[in-house]
Parts: sequence; C-alpha cells; structure tokens
Amino acid sequence: MQARLFPQIQPELKTVDYAGICLQARQVGGDYFDFLNLGPQRLGLIIGDVSGKGIAAALLMANLQANLRSQSALAFDQPEALLRSVNRLFYDNTGDNAYASLLFADYDDATRRLRYVNCGHLSGLLLRRDGNVEQLESTSTLLGLFQEWDCSMREQELSPGDVLALYTDGITEATDERGEEFGERCLIEALRQHRELSCQALLTAIVDEVRRFSSQEQHDDITAIIAKFRASG
Repeated sequence: MQARLFPQIQPELKTVDYAGICLQARQVGGDYFDFLNLGPQRLGLIIGDVSGKGIAAALLMANLQANLRSQSALAFDQPEALLRSVNRLFYDNTGDNAYASLLFADYDDATRRLRYVNCGHLSGLLLRRDGNVEQLESTSTLLGLFQEWDCSMREQELSPGDVLALYTDGITEATDERGEEFGERCLIEALRQHRELSCQALLTAIVDEVRRFSSQEQHDDITAIIAKFRASG
C-alpha cells in the first residue's frame, strides 16, 4: 500500500530525464519522494524524510504527501505559499515532536531553470558537465516544528550534461564495519564514476556502492532522485 504512494506516473519533458528510488529498511518508513506536474513544461521534484520510524513515520509521510499533492496547483506561481500551507497543515495535524526535512525543486523545461527550497534537508548535489559540484543548501528550517514559518527560494540555471542528485541520509550515513560513514564524498565519487548511465541505472549503481560499503543490515531508508539534463529532444 505504501509503495503506491510513490509516483506512478512521470510527466515527460524535453530537456530532462529523471528517476527515483526508495528502499525501506523496514516494511514501512518515513522517506518520501515525488514527481509533480506543476503546469505546462514544469516539473516538481520532491524528496523528504519524516521524523521517526515504522508505521508512525509512514502515516506522517502519507499526510505530508497528501498535503503537497492536493495543493500542488499553488506551486505554479506561488511555491512559497504552497510550502507555507503544507507546513501549517503538518504542524496542525501532528504532535509536537513530529517534523520533516524536505527539498522541493521546480524545473522549468523552457528556461532550463531550477528553483528550489531546501527545508532543513541534506544538500542536493548538482554535478556540472565540467565535473564541478554545487550544493543546493538549506534555505529554511524543518517543516512542522513552527506554526509561523516561511521560506526563500534559490535558483540554478542548468545545462546539457548536468546531473542532479537528491537523497536522504540512508545513503550518506550508511556505515562500514569500522563505523565510518559512506558520506557525501563517496556519493559524489559514485556520481562522477557512473554519470553516463541512464537515471535508473545510475540509481542502481549508487545503491550497489552503498551496499558494498556497508555489509551490515540496512538501518535506514535509502531514497534518492537522479535527474539528467540534456539538449532538447
């Protein structure tokens, strides 16, 4: 049932290919990713991590997803208003200790611009075609902790050959037998090594690298989105 909450349909655009994956550590979990149709030539890429584990986290995740999807029309010209509303609903409908990190990105196929809000989530990674990496750092606090909440958007211009990776801490906090974490550095290396693969194959390669690194049982959900930008086609 929870698997059906993840995207079943992916809007098609001319200049981007994208895919997402969520491998839960338990039967259900609190990681979330989504793709939203935000209007003509507009795509929403969302990744989040709800506090807690198991059934409780899964219910909060479903609540967050429902709020985002039901109000996604707001994002066409008022993405900040959408997120303010989502925060208020999440705050009103959950307990005092419930919160979520979330990265919301809005890609415009016509202008090749990516606008984003990072609500206390791990920095997105933008691997440029020349190999340099830029971070989509936090721009606001976590969702659900404060009744009065606001956010600011930042913008990136994208070029053919760029690769965007959004992910949760199940990837970077996977540990080896010595207790060392996979970390952002290993993720960047994996992106550089496998960047020519398709989005789905690149996701699989990253998951394989994490599993090779950590021989232990998976303790946290592994969730990621990969988007590859190309010339119009």
